[in-house]
Amino acid sequence: MVRLLVTRPREDAERTAAALRARGHTVMLAPLLHIEPIAADFGPGPFAAVLTTSANAAHGRIEELRRLPLYTVGRRSAEAAKAAGFTTVHSADGDAHDLVAVVARELAGAAAPLLYLAGDDRSVDLGAELAWHGLKVRTVVVYRAAAAERLPSEAEQAIAAGELDGVLHYSRRSAETFLRCAAAADLRASALALMHFCLSAQVAEPLLAATMQVRVAPRSDEAALLELVGASS
Repeated sequence: MVRLLVTRPREDAERTAAALRARGHTVMLAPLLHIEPIAADFGPGPFAAVLTTSANAAHGRIEELRRLPLYTVGRRSAEAAKAAGFTTVHSADGDAHDLVAVVARELAGAAAPLLYLAGDDRSVDLGAELAWHGLKVRTVVVYRAAAAERLPSEAEQAIAAGELDGVLHYSRRSAETFLRCAAAADLRASALALMHFCLSAQVAEPLLAATMQVRVAPRSDEAALLELVGASS
């Protein structure tokens, strides 16, 4: 059993917490990013397909897009797309680079542009990477992730009292926000003494610059991250 802090946006964090508790772990939520939809103009079509790299992109005004094939990074974002009404959904079962490989292979030669429903903070430039494969991409920002200024008071108290063993990090930005919030509460040393479980090497980079207490999932998906936590308990 591991005592864990989950820093994802609340809806995602609650789902992750349920999975961790089912494995016997103790979980506290500290959502450090808040997802805010952005009203967007997709521009004139037609589009050959829709691309997403997050379940958050499935929110908002997408009725006119639902008949298009949708390509996304993994199972969770694929499930969100299906729940939003997309009927033809393809998952790369990996990260953004895996998505680029799948799209480049399956949509090679597409005459119409692809529509990428993106967040305002992106670690991979899908448009630039797919341009190398001769594909045109229109990137439209449909959500932003607003960062918290402080950790929840109960999380600060738990870190200070040594009542946590580790933290789960799903994005580089949330990892950076965690470090900033810990410093704001004068808890940086205590926070860095925890084990940090990261979804990918990119997520881990800000933490590795400050501590060696970092474990990186072998694959960029939640199942691998949960397995990593289990192996460390």
